Amino acid sequence: MEKIFKIGGMSCTACARAIERAVTRLEGVEEVNLNFAIEELFVRFDKKVTTEEIIIKAVEKAGFKAKVKGKNDDIQGENFTPIIVKLSISAFFALILLYVSMGHMIGLPLPRFIRPDAYPLRYAIVQAVCALVVAGIGYKFYKVGFSSLIKLHPNMDSLIAISTLSAFIYGIYAIVKIANGDTRLVHNLYFESIAVVMTLVSLGKFLETVQKGKTGDAVKKLIGLKPKTAIVLRNGKELEVMISQINVGDEVIVKAGEKFPVDGIVISGVSQADESMLTGESMPVKKMVGDTVYCASVNLSGYLTVKAERVEGDTMLSQIVEFVKSAQGSKAPIARLADKISGVFVPIILSLALLSGVFWLIYSKDFHLAFTVFVSVLVIACPCALGLATPTAITVAVGKGAEYGILVKNGVALETACKIDTVVFDKTGTLTEGKPAVTKIENLSNFSDSEIILMASALEKASEHPLGKAIVDFANEKSADCLSAENIEIISGKGIKGVVLGNQIAIGNRRLMQEINCASFEEKLNDIAQTTVYMSINGTFSAVIYISDKIKESSFSAIEKLKKLNITPVIVTGDGKTVAESVAKELKIDTVFSEALPNEKAEIVQKLKNEGKTVAFIGDGINDSPALTVADVGMAIASGSDIAIESAEIVLIKNSVVDAVNAIKLSKKTLRIIKQNLFWAFGYNVVCVPIAMGILHLFGGPLLSPMIGGICMSFSSVSVVTNALRLRNFNPDKK
Repeated sequence: MEKIFKIGGMSCTACARAIERAVTRLEGVEEVNLNFAIEELFVRFDKKVTTEEIIIKAVEKAGFKAKVKGKNDDIQGENFTPIIVKLSISAFFALILLYVSMGHMIGLPLPRFIRPDAYPLRYAIVQAVCALVVAGIGYKFYKVGFSSLIKLHPNMDSLIAISTLSAFIYGIYAIVKIANGDTRLVHNLYFESIAVVMTLVSLGKFLETVQKGKTGDAVKKLIGLKPKTAIVLRNGKELEVMISQINVGDEVIVKAGEKFPVDGIVISGVSQADESMLTGESMPVKKMVGDTVYCASVNLSGYLTVKAERVEGDTMLSQIVEFVKSAQGSKAPIARLADKISGVFVPIILSLALLSGVFWLIYSKDFHLAFTVFVSVLVIACPCALGLATPTAITVAVGKGAEYGILVKNGVALETACKIDTVVFDKTGTLTEGKPAVTKIENLSNFSDSEIILMASALEKASEHPLGKAIVDFANEKSADCLSAENIEIISGKGIKGVVLGNQIAIGNRRLMQEINCASFEEKLNDIAQTTVYMSINGTFSAVIYISDKIKESSFSAIEKLKKLNITPVIVTGDGKTVAESVAKELKIDTVFSEALPNEKAEIVQKLKNEGKTVAFIGDGINDSPALTVADVGMAIASGSDIAIESAEIVLIKNSVVDAVNAIKLSKKTLRIIKQNLFWAFGYNVVCVPIAMGILHLFGGPLLSPMIGGICMSFSSVSVVTNALRLRNFNPDKK
């Protein structure tokens, strides 16, 4: 049996791993996969051995919530208002704490009734109350952190919980000493560390939650493409029904401008369909009896009757939805180094703190000394620098990227992009403009080129066909003059006829030229790779209008820059082989895959990954969403579909693929900064923890007090932030 469970209470990927471990241990469970992005747990199990209730109890025992997913359990948008309110309150009290504890050190005024020299106890109690408020708001850190620690799968919450609680305990100890007259500890309080650390980490978790919610938006928008109702022919009558009521074999009527509600076969009528949401091809596709149409594609013209072959969950669109969801769940996120070592770091620090405390208690028989050493180890090992090492660099990099038109959605994309060695491009709308345009006119008549295009434009103004619009746009660019046409006749599936300046004009495809017995058409016609429109004047073949999807100027520069970085460019497109290879040749790209459906694009990306390559996919259409989610890094053109943008991790706002190269360069510099930050953060602990344990004091040297430990901790944080700020000088044009 296979079941999907909705999971609640997860805060990081360590939680996801804990749930998977708990369920995997159950007898009879064959396969477990937790989709952290949409909080769904897939389980395949032997129903004779285990049950849904047992699985739910195992998840709950691990400290999380679970329920069997129902049919109506769609992805819900999260209400961020309570989180923002809590975060604002936390930040407010953290700022108060910083002002009270450090403001007077830099000359800021402090009310006399809480000045440390005059009223040290009040000064300490005010800080404790503020810290307690922040800790209360972030109680989940303690709940999840200690629960994870008890279950032997500690995470970043565990680090935050232990370090801040230790600092708080020391603060209470200091308050007791101050109340008993020992005012020396008034400047050895670390309540501000509690507030600042918890506020910053809460902010990071909030941004992570926002991003996780956006992954569900892509799936919701895909689902929203389907029409809600359709006209079905039953017993000779036209009935409007919900698409869920359409059965295989039903005859569905689709009028011009409507979306197809099913995948099916045309049984009557002739029309043009916009299938760009599936194939990415901007050109309309002719539909006649026997042709296949797809759910959510648009009937541009004509009246069609379609026999339903695939309905509801079996349509191509539904398959894309499931593919995107599956890809989101199977993509292994790059775990932050801090998360990777937290399972070792936490018990090691705790053990060292306890051992050193016990050692000094036995060695010196001085409880105050032993407790000071114990707290010093925990305070100096507070993972503030460790927690800031990655997010500060990423925050600066994301802001810098935005200045260059690069919208980075998460830190994982930045961490991965520097390793990219293969970039796979969609063609239409990514490397090309994404719309048909006149590229050339071959004039075979005695009329001038300007007369040819003006007469063609005058006739095509009456047409709604995309190719006709391309001719009109071309004429408008070339001349401000305009002509009018008379006796216009639109011939469905073939072209248009009319009279311009007293001349009989016909514009259309090969069939129209043959139908009107256009003189000299056959002997002058050549095999042409591009899309072409033929024109006759007064019954004589007079012009060939070449129409294609122009390559963006920026595409040439981008390919050249990628090759300089030793990155291999690849084209994967739904277009035909001739057109795809023509574009690849112009751009000097050696590898090209044509006529690829959405799932095939994703399979090609996966195949490249299986060969050991780190792959980025750049696209703009709905049909690109599976490949965008399968790729190590998905990049979307901002002018493309909302679903492609939601599925991608990086959005190129200026619609230029050159910015993909800049994103890779930004990633490389960001990763260097992150590695430097982690070196300082870990190096600080390696040097300072032994000193805090009293190694120097054992040999007659000084004992590191918690105050010095706090200063060292602050210094490590400042150095990490300062180093991250160097990213503000990033310039993609510099080596």
